[in-house]
Amino acid sequence: MSEASALSHAAIAGPPACRGKPALPQIAMGMVHHTRLRPVVNRFAYRVFFLLLPMRTLARDPGLLPIARNRAAAVSFHDRDHGDGGSDSLGWLLGLLHEQGIRDADGEIWLQTFPRVLGYVFNPVSFWYCHQASGELRAIVAEVNNTFGERHCYLLEPGNRAQTLAWGQELRAAKVFHVSPFCAIEGGYRFRFLRAQHHDGERLVARIEHDDSSGPLVLTSISGCLHPLSTASARSALFANPMMTLGVMARIHWQAFKLWRKRVPFHFKPAPPDNSVTR
Repeated sequence: MSEASALSHAAIAGPPACRGKPALPQIAMGMVHHTRLRPVVNRFAYRVFFLLLPMRTLARDPGLLPIARNRAAAVSFHDRDHGDGGSDSLGWLLGLLHEQGIRDADGEIWLQTFPRVLGYVFNPVSFWYCHQASGELRAIVAEVNNTFGERHCYLLEPGNRAQTLAWGQELRAAKVFHVSPFCAIEGGYRFRFLRAQHHDGERLVARIEHDDSSGPLVLTSISGCLHPLSTASARSALFANPMMTLGVMARIHWQAFKLWRKRVPFHFKPAPPDNSVTR
C-alpha cells in the first residue's frame, strides 16, 4: 500500500490517449498487496503482470494487439474471460453501460486485466475505464470473479451523473457479492484509481478497501509500471513469471488455508445477487 500512498501525492494524469498519444496496448509489471486487519492480521504480496487494452481502438484495428486473441498461445487475451462469456467483450460492456443509462462514454474504453498464461487465467477483478470522447473519465466498471465461477460488476460513477470522474477520487459501493468465505457480505468497498509519472515510467494503481460495521477490514491494491505491449515485452513478462495466473489461484487457496488455521470465522457461500450489476 505504500506505493499507492506515494502516488496519492503525485500528479495524477489521464490515460495516454487522453494526452495526445496513440491508444496502444500496454503491459505492466507490478505487485498485488493484500492486508487483512481483523480478527488476525494477515499480509501477503506477490508479483504479477497485467494488460491495459484500448478496446475501442482494437475493435477498429485488431492488428494493433501483438499477442494472440481468442486462440491458444503462451500469453493471450480471450474475450470470453469477461462479461457474458461471449466473443465480444466490448459489445457486452457497451450494452451494460446502455442498460444503466450511460450513453456519453463514447471515447476510449481501457480494460485492465490479467492475460491468459499458458492457457489459464483467473481474474479476481478486472477494471473497465470508460471515457468520453473528450478524454474525461466517465465511469469505471469493476468486474469481480469468485472461485465458484460467478461474476458480478460494480459500476462506479460520480455521485452527480452529470459530472465526470477524477483520477484519485474515492468511489464507494455496497458489498453484495460473495468473494471470500472469511468475509461476510456486509459493509462496502472504497475504490481509488491513480496514475502518475515516476522515475521508471507511468504507474497505475487500483486500490480496493473493504469496510464492515467495525471499520476497515481488508486493504488490497494492484499496481504496476506501464510499458508498450509487444511480443518482446510479453515474452519478458512470461519468462519473469511463467506461472503467474496459476499462482493467483494457488495463493488464494493457500491464504484461505492460513485463515482457517487461525480460526477466522467461516461464511458459507450464499446465492448470488439477483442483479449482475451494482451501481
